[in-house]
Amino acid sequence: MTWEILNILAVSAFAFSGAIVALNERYDIFGTFILGIATPFAGGIIRNIALDVPVVHVWEQGYLLYVAFGTIAVVYFFPKTWVLSWDRWNIYPDAVGLSAFALQGASFAIAHNFPLGGVIFAAILTGVGGGVTRDVLAQRRPMVLHQEIYAVWALMAGLLIGVGIIDVQSAAQTYFLFFLVITCRVLSYHLGWHLRFRDLYRL
Repeated sequence: MTWEILNILAVSAFAFSGAIVALNERYDIFGTFILGIATPFAGGIIRNIALDVPVVHVWEQGYLLYVAFGTIAVVYFFPKTWVLSWDRWNIYPDAVGLSAFALQGASFAIAHNFPLGGVIFAAILTGVGGGVTRDVLAQRRPMVLHQEIYAVWALMAGLLIGVGIIDVQSAAQTYFLFFLVITCRVLSYHLGWHLRFRDLYRL
């Protein structure tokens, strides 16, 4: 039940984020649905390909596909003023999707008996893969590739699960980590935390 709820939250959050970005980039209805569908499901596909396990295709996602379609439809057909207002809060659904998918990726790796490195790798790929795909399709610079802290929180989730500090069989511990990652992501955004980068244009 815990993972069903997290999956629904993650798919809905990333579908919402993808649709908002598509509308900002003036995509038509087809492009909006494509970007909205790619965002929640691309991370899991990339993870499975990288880890050499069977890929669950988009059309095999069952009710989660309908959750994504419903979310995108709501975003697309609601009044423009509402959508513009939602865009200012896009960091929050993005943080929800990042957290839920990072936990899902780590749990997936644990279930397949991957070592610590595989658990962390799966958490990062699943957590950030959809966002990177969204940004690339929208011709934006993926946030995970520059100084804003994003993938680090997925890495943290994978590490805590991989070393056994968080037991994904415990609903309480899973939800604790879920909200912890969201909190860290939101704080890093609002407080301007960033990783060190080298500025070649300053002496």
